[in-house]
Amino acid sequence: MKDRVNTALKWLLLALPLLPVARAQTPVTPLPRAHAHNDYAHARPLFDALARGFCSVEADIHLVDGALLVAHDRHQVKPDRTLRALYLDPLQARARANGGRIYPDGPPFYLLIDLKSDGAATWPVLRATLRRYPNLLTEFRGERVLTNAVTVILSGNSPRALLAREPVRRAAIDGRPPDLERNPSPALVPWISESWGRLFSWRGNGPFPPAEQARLADLLRRAHAQGRKVRFWGAPDFPGGWNLEWEAGVDFINTDRLAALRTFLLEKAGEKPAVSAP
Repeated sequence: MKDRVNTALKWLLLALPLLPVARAQTPVTPLPRAHAHNDYAHARPLFDALARGFCSVEADIHLVDGALLVAHDRHQVKPDRTLRALYLDPLQARARANGGRIYPDGPPFYLLIDLKSDGAATWPVLRATLRRYPNLLTEFRGERVLTNAVTVILSGNSPRALLAREPVRRAAIDGRPPDLERNPSPALVPWISESWGRLFSWRGNGPFPPAEQARLADLLRRAHAQGRKVRFWGAPDFPGGWNLEWEAGVDFINTDRLAALRTFLLEKAGEKPAVSAP
């Protein structure tokens, strides 16, 4: 009997290193104005951004043989890098663990999906995919917005006309500055995004030209008056550029430099940044 007990204890001790270890999430300060541009290009898509408190991430998708694959260019796709595997499933697991939020008691979280393939062909597949996450994704019903843990925003080849005709959907549209003249429903177009270089010549050297400062202020004023958020891609991606956007009131600061923007935003919030995640 003693030998059997000793043998059982021996095997239990040998097996302990193989058992899954439950780890509590490391506390992180959510950064509502931080947007991870080309998030899928980082070492750990989504998780690098989450580890730093980002509240908005971006993924490019291609429709390939009926699957939604994440990559910047068509020749870079891999069958295992699906939208569900890299983003939707991990976000759903995290929301379940955090009582329905991506960060415990945290702010809204956005998933910007850039459609690289034909929008009319891609949207039906994407729509069916998003419908599999009713407890995760924000739902749009006409002018009503039923906010959930994650709000999906479509960019790139987004099929606006198709979305506008749907009475219930789980995605909205990333608009452009001309939308401020047309003034569509903010439930359909809650964001305005644009290339920085299309509107501004300033690249971070010297003072921001007064005419460009007035142009930026006017765009932000009109967008915010219509209930929309603003983001620029291709803006100067270093503290001088971030500070200009921060002071102007740009809603999402777009970056490829996650750790550096995190440090900048925490300092702006008056917090001393902890050691950055790898």
